[in-house]
Amino acid sequence: MLKLKLLFTIIFLSQLSIGQNNLFYSNYTWEKNPNYSIEEGLDKSIIALKDKIATEFVFEDNGLIEYFLEHKVYWLNSDEKIEAYNKIYLPYNSTSELKINKARVITKEGDIIELDDSKILTAKDEETGRNYKYFAFEGVNKGSFIEYFYVVKRYPRYSGNKLTFQSSFDKKNVDFDLYAPKNLIFKFKSYNNIPQVEKDTLTKGKLHWQLNIDELKGIQKEETSAYNASKGFVVYKLDRNTYSNIKDISSYAKVAQNIYNFYYPETTDKINKTLKKFIDEIKDGKELNEESLIRRIESYIKTNIYITEGGNDNLKDLNQVISKKIANETGILKLYTSLLRYLNIKHEIVITSDRQNLKFDKAFEANNFLTDFLIYFNKYKTYLSPESQDSRYGYPPAYLTDNYGLFIKEVKVGNFKSGLGKIKYIKPISANKTEDAMIIDVSFEENNLTNNIIKLDRSMGGYYAMYFQPVFNLIKQENRDEIIEGFAKQISKEVTITNKAVYNDDPDLFGIKPIRFVVDFNSEAFVEKAGEKYLFKVGELIGKQIELYQEKERVLPVENEFQRSYLRTINITIPNGYQIANLDDIIIDNSYHKNGEELLVFKSFYELNDNILKITADEHYRENIIDVAYYEDYRTVINSAADFNKLVLILDPK
Repeated sequence: MLKLKLLFTIIFLSQLSIGQNNLFYSNYTWEKNPNYSIEEGLDKSIIALKDKIATEFVFEDNGLIEYFLEHKVYWLNSDEKIEAYNKIYLPYNSTSELKINKARVITKEGDIIELDDSKILTAKDEETGRNYKYFAFEGVNKGSFIEYFYVVKRYPRYSGNKLTFQSSFDKKNVDFDLYAPKNLIFKFKSYNNIPQVEKDTLTKGKLHWQLNIDELKGIQKEETSAYNASKGFVVYKLDRNTYSNIKDISSYAKVAQNIYNFYYPETTDKINKTLKKFIDEIKDGKELNEESLIRRIESYIKTNIYITEGGNDNLKDLNQVISKKIANETGILKLYTSLLRYLNIKHEIVITSDRQNLKFDKAFEANNFLTDFLIYFNKYKTYLSPESQDSRYGYPPAYLTDNYGLFIKEVKVGNFKSGLGKIKYIKPISANKTEDAMIIDVSFEENNLTNNIIKLDRSMGGYYAMYFQPVFNLIKQENRDEIIEGFAKQISKEVTITNKAVYNDDPDLFGIKPIRFVVDFNSEAFVEKAGEKYLFKVGELIGKQIELYQEKERVLPVENEFQRSYLRTINITIPNGYQIANLDDIIIDNSYHKNGEELLVFKSFYELNDNILKITADEHYRENIIDVAYYEDYRTVINSAADFNKLVLILDPK
């Protein structure tokens, strides 16, 4: 995921002529003799008795600094929660300073065990090489309380910060305070039923905003939901500096300008020669139309250039990136924009968020919504993800779609060029572009009707093909065979494969033609003899299907990754001398409509011509996000496929 980090947070803030004293945390401490209690017989594994966050922005050392405090008290009443909370990690890094860190355990009996410095440990992340600190709690048993608070001095997060208050468990005494010099005006917005942050008019010498919640109910994770985005949270940002009359400090107009200036600098003759040579490598002597060239550029970059972490300048220097074939996320986006600009391919940079974690708010400009980059091609109305290795042109990471984003395009006024930002909707890829289609031909061995001769022709396009088609020709032959055979074995382990083939596995065909897997096999897994009759488990030919059970009332909306279609055609040659007794069991028709449009549907039906039975089972999901009020409609459609999977046809002698 491509993070903006500090790319566009460099904004000048004039310093006050007078300093600030009496920082909020100076006199802050915990109760010397706490008296925490839980009502008798409470059947909970964890409760938060205190959840306080406070932050203060001050001018120090010719710059803006933030002091950030967290104070938590948890009651732990299960081995699982004790295990989960025996380590509490602190936000420590090379650019921050821990001013205060205190922790203690209050046992069920009321004994207080305060952690000394030996229990505040430092460890190193082997992958990133970063150091981190954590509290190591000891002496915790069921019914104990753990309490900790810390204050960290850090680089200020003022252009947009998200604080999530709601969790999976209940909380009491949830508080948030933000202090700032009198000239710095912050704005706040609350989400998912969190009360609005209010300004305190009684505090003297500084500005103070606060939020107080006596009780906050937990929210449980539900299947196919945007759980993190659904929890209650607050976003805040610095809006203006009245001392220097700077307004809209965190505005997207400034972001657009900064992004444009960074990713579209004037290029030198040396850079242009490097780009031309690189494009010649990509084209490999082939004449390509514009879309084919875009696909080829992406495929070449994602196959040949390694993306790593780090801020080394060489990782974002175009000459170094092209020659060394290694880049960081910034360098990769810079390479794409430079190539597209050199080729005069019109495009826009898009910055958005993953809707699983945070839905882009088009009405509140804050940089914490700007986490992921896409490139938009105006002419084709398509997107490309520069960083995601799994994604391919036309099919960006699906959770970045069905969302809003900041679109940045180049504008020219005479010789002056700049970036203009506009918030627009990122349409999801339609269901008919992500299809999983099966054509299954079935016959019965003449002298052994329990044995089926089956041909499975399965084609996948869009997101379903994305993990196969772009790389299939790079896979070793034995692994290719295993993948192809796996489509038959997904239906039943009891198969004897007689032939197999793959079509359209050329990576250049992704998004143009679906990849096809054809497998011929025999199996005795689908037919059972019952006296003179045969029971044919035809529904199992489409493979195991998801079945949704709902014991509790649904709370969160359904949030699917992408729209999709399943198309299944089963052609059955009925053996001579037999007929099917229960054809009407094939018919299933369940759907959900909105504003007259069919959005979710499962329909299965049949045609019978002589001894050929053709069964069609079509399933479409043309909307990703389903409101709770329509969950039962969604569940009915999903379960229709599971019902079809249980379909058994009865073959009767004539």
